[in-house]
Amino acid sequence: MNSPNASTFATLSRRGFIQTGFSAALGLGLSRVLASRASANTTNGPKPKAKSLIIVFLTGACSHIDTFDMKPEAPAEIRGQFKPIATTVPGLVICEHLPKIAARMNRCTLVRSLAHHEDNHLLATHQVLTGMAIPNGIFDQIASRNDWPCYSGALDYFHPRSDGVPTGVNLPTFLMEGPLVWPGQHAGILGSKHDPWQIKQDPNRPDFRVDSLQLAEGRDRLLDRRVLLQQMNQSQPLLEQQEKAFTILSSGKVAQAFELNREPAVLRDRYGRHAYGQSLLLARRLVEAGVSVVQANMGHVQTWDSHGKIFPRLGKELLPPLDIAVSALLDDLQSRGLLDETLVAMFGEFGRTPKLNKDAGRDHWGRAFFAMFAGAGVRGGQVIGKTDKTGSDPIQNRFSPMDLGATIYQALGVDYHAEVHDRFNRPIKLNTGTPIDAIYG
Repeated sequence: MNSPNASTFATLSRRGFIQTGFSAALGLGLSRVLASRASANTTNGPKPKAKSLIIVFLTGACSHIDTFDMKPEAPAEIRGQFKPIATTVPGLVICEHLPKIAARMNRCTLVRSLAHHEDNHLLATHQVLTGMAIPNGIFDQIASRNDWPCYSGALDYFHPRSDGVPTGVNLPTFLMEGPLVWPGQHAGILGSKHDPWQIKQDPNRPDFRVDSLQLAEGRDRLLDRRVLLQQMNQSQPLLEQQEKAFTILSSGKVAQAFELNREPAVLRDRYGRHAYGQSLLLARRLVEAGVSVVQANMGHVQTWDSHGKIFPRLGKELLPPLDIAVSALLDDLQSRGLLDETLVAMFGEFGRTPKLNKDAGRDHWGRAFFAMFAGAGVRGGQVIGKTDKTGSDPIQNRFSPMDLGATIYQALGVDYHAEVHDRFNRPIKLNTGTPIDAIYG
């Protein structure tokens, strides 16, 4: 069975530079936190349902029609080559290349009616990873401190931690040189202080380690490095990220989570010996160590962007390792008693065109896509929303990325209608959506 490898991840388009919220390139000259937290008091807001969140991000946009919203009765140029298979939910079918997830759909809720009007990767990614659209956004608009915050950034702003455990971790970001920085990877207008920690290495590599610092280094040596770093003339955002890394690594509370070799080989095999599997195993270890939000990117940016030869790409390279890794994650969380307090949310930035193009691929399609939820009170065995017979548009229960964001914020105990302020101290709403409460039945 083929799995993602270095050659797969190296196949990038012009816009295929890596997702990263590394704030040194973005936040120079930005003031520190600008808003008063009093305006976002969550005392009277929704009660938290989730202690932690794992986002399984299908970067580049997975085809909904070829995976979780199949149209077997449609013409061949729409339904494609894959066959549907039964799941543990009566009447629900999904792709034949997802048999393990099919066997666990009774634990999951599938939302088939997400939609927006954006077919550009960067602008759409901002929407699903922040729960808001960039006002007057332009094509290929890169991340900036004018962006809305990612979910972990907002959570850290309203509920900051002082225990040495990061609120958010993004992995693996596969940092690359280039002019494009994907939105939704940092705290945006809230400032670099609230950025998630970026893990740039592939957890499946034998030499995997964090930010070039070996976890075996002693506390004194780490602290000596921090003193030297503070004496250097560096930007504030970069210093804050480095300080966060030193605090985490020297505290010892989270450091061991990155030592994947502590896991039994049989469990690592169950997740899959590839970037997808080991990233989700690491996500589970980080949640177990107390991290609130882990965004696990399934590949480089645009890995799932299949404009040509979509069926061999999905059937051989992408869906089998995803199937193995996600099913292992659900089983592992459940066996450890963590699924009841961990929300797992899987989605991409949009769907794919219903009709195949001349290259046997599917193009960008914001008008219909899916999300799958599990854990933290989510009622399994549900399908919410419906698209038309070609998968073009929702015809029942249309939801927006703003609704997706409100759902995530509500689960994390954040007042999604809270007011924050931009760098000009102008008040703005954190989110304008409505939670998809139906996922809880």
